[in-house]
Amino acid sequence: MRTRLPCVYMLASAPRGTLYAGVTSDPIQRIWQHRNDLTEGFSRRCGTHSLVWYELHPDMRSAITREKRIKSWKRAWKLELIESSNPQWRDLYSVIIGACATP
Repeated sequence: MRTRLPCVYMLASAPRGTLYAGVTSDPIQRIWQHRNDLTEGFSRRCGTHSLVWYELHPDMRSAITREKRIKSWKRAWKLELIESSNPQWRDLYSVIIGACATP
């Protein structure tokens, strides 16, 4: 069984493109599902496949609270959050794999 890693994340269709915010306890698997269009809905329809921001949390309650706040934000605030840590809009999927690897 995998260790749960509560995580809030944002995917983008392109730099400054369409954004999708989500929450999961298994970021590697969930983002892989988005990238491979295995999830129905917004992410698949809009092609948000690039992980551009994520934040790990100590528990799901705090992750869900943060996701709800981010979803209520203005688009400009979301762009600022992404660009404060990822100004080049790099795909961070390989980074999150390393961050979530268990020793």
